[in-house]
This record gives sequence, C-alpha cells and structure tokens, in this order.
Amino acid sequence: MKRILNIVGARPNFMKIAPIHREMQKSNNDIEPILIHTGQHYDERMSKFFFDDLGMPKPDEFLGVGSGSHAEQTARVMVEFEKVCLKYKPDLVLVVGDVNSTMACSITAKKLWIPVAHVEAGLRSFDREMPEEINRLATDAISDFLFVSEINGEINLKNEGVDPNKMHYVGNVMIDSLINFMEKAEQSTIMTEQNLNGDDFVLITMHRPSNVDDKENFTKIMHAFEAISKDITIIFPIHPRAEKNLEKFGLLQMAKSMHNLKLLPPLGYLDFIQLEKKAKFVITDSGGLQEETTYLGKPCLTVRENTERPITVQIGTNEIIGTDTELLISQSKKILSGDWKKGEIPKYWDGKTAERIVEILDEKL
Repeated sequence: MKRILNIVGARPNFMKIAPIHREMQKSNNDIEPILIHTGQHYDERMSKFFFDDLGMPKPDEFLGVGSGSHAEQTARVMVEFEKVCLKYKPDLVLVVGDVNSTMACSITAKKLWIPVAHVEAGLRSFDREMPEEINRLATDAISDFLFVSEINGEINLKNEGVDPNKMHYVGNVMIDSLINFMEKAEQSTIMTEQNLNGDDFVLITMHRPSNVDDKENFTKIMHAFEAISKDITIIFPIHPRAEKNLEKFGLLQMAKSMHNLKLLPPLGYLDFIQLEKKAKFVITDSGGLQEETTYLGKPCLTVRENTERPITVQIGTNEIIGTDTELLISQSKKILSGDWKKGEIPKYWDGKTAERIVEILDEKL
C-alpha cells in the first residue's frame, strides 16, 4: 500500500484535490490517501463548503497555519508540515495549484527525500511580480511527477529543460469537479433567493491585490461596473479584502448607489456553479474561472494583464482585458449584443483527469 499525502491550503485547492482524493479511495487502487489541510485559508463558511458541498472527509491533519506575510505563512507551513511527514512517512506528497502551501510542502518533502507530484504543472503567466508565479516555478523545478492541464504547460516545461519522462499531459482536474457537481448544483436555490431569471445578469469575482488593493485600479473597475450595470444586473460575491477596501477607498457609497449591483457574501461551490452556469457572462481575475467558463461555453472577461491559462483565450471563450475601463465596457456591450466567439473545450477536459493521475501514480510509485 502506497501512502500519499494530499495537500489543500486555499479554497481553489479543494476543488482540485476532491476528485483525486476520491479516486485514490477506490478499492481497486493500491493507495492510502491522507488528507492534509494546512489552514492557509480557513473560516467556518469554507469548512462547510469543503465538507458539505464537495462531500470530502474531515482532513486527517489540520495545521492551522493562518494568514500572514508570504514569508511567515510559507515558514509556518514548512515547520508544521515537516512534523506531518515524519509522522506518516509517505511514499509521495501531492500538491495542486500555486498557493504558498503548494511550494512550502513541496520543498519540505524534497528535503526529506519524499517524491512530489504537482497537479497543474507548467502554467506560466511570465510575470514574476505575481507570488503565484514564483510558487509555480519553484514547485515544478523540484517535482518528480508533473501533471499538465493544457498544451501550453507542456511547452513551457520543455522550454525550461524538464525531463519529458516527468511530464504527464492528463487534463484539468478542476473540470472533473465541475462536471461531477453540475447536477447537484441544480438543487441550489441561489437564483430564486436573488430574484434572478435566465441569463439576465453578469457574475463578477475580483480578489487579486493588483485590482482590489490598488485604489486607482479598484476605482476604475468600479466605474466600469457602474456603466455595465446600466445594461444588466451585476452579481458580485465579494472577497472580504475587496469589501474592506471598498470602504477604505471611499467606494462603498458608489457601490450602494448602483441599483443593479448586488454585493453578496462569499458563496459555496454549488451556489457559485449555479450562478456561473446561468450568467450571461463572467468578469473575473481568477484563474479557475477562466477554465470553467471555457468548459461551459460562457463568455469571460479577465481583468488582468496576463494569464497562465492561455488555452482559454486561444481556443476558449476568454479574453484578457487588463484594467482598461473602456475596453471592459465595450467588450461587455459586445457580449450583450450576441457578438462573441463560441470557443472549444481543450483536450482531456473531460471529467476523467483524476482517473489518469491516479492510474499513473499507481503504476509508477
């Protein structure tokens, strides 16, 4: 029996680990999965979302790391995770995505001579001012199994001189969760609760520091939302930091004066999927939403200067807007007029990525 530590640290990790952990638990696999929650992001709402919405078991270990600077958080994860590694003596540590826990657990494992598998390997924004980009580069450089979600990831790793034997093009595990929970999400009452009908709204997520911690950028974005709200209702489940900055930057009154803008608290996964499926289009700065909207065939405007998921632009339904207010408004009007690309679903985004990952690990470990 091969023991694998599956690591979650922040909310996006949960949807990526859930199908992998579930696949490892199947009796036909010679794998013992151990679920480790670093506590990089944690609150009661997230706990409910994790256990109830995704049907995941309680973590075997909760490290309770909490927030802090990048250095503080990374250091605390490494100290606590080393104890976990010494306790369980795993055959492999599996990390997903690009948060601080991903890099910290990878480095800790490798210094203990424990192999590491990285899911979503090879994604690059080529912007080293993004903390996530540093996490991606460091994790990929030391990982033994590099599970790639899109063709650009494979190209990037080859350009970096990675041994091709380490690379496995398996598809997108986020889409596994989306497909798996699509039917269950239909039971959500969020549309009724918000008095929404059909696709008469746009769904917004905004959380990156470059957007919500910068007064000038956040003000420009809110002015764009003000213009867009004259044509369509805006549903904005707001990140706690973004909500705090609305008040700090004197933008809260502006938000409240927009009759077609609804600020909601952070939502559970099932409620969010239901809104994403029904929305006319999505405006976001999230990586995962660029992927989900491409799978759903839903127009997506990404408020960033770059993306580490270029396949969503190359063949999907996504466009990169930057923080150009006028472009955000004009592209929104273009979507509302019905003038938008259809897009295609990338290779292996078929709900079977976790199966491919576990099959490879079962065979090669």
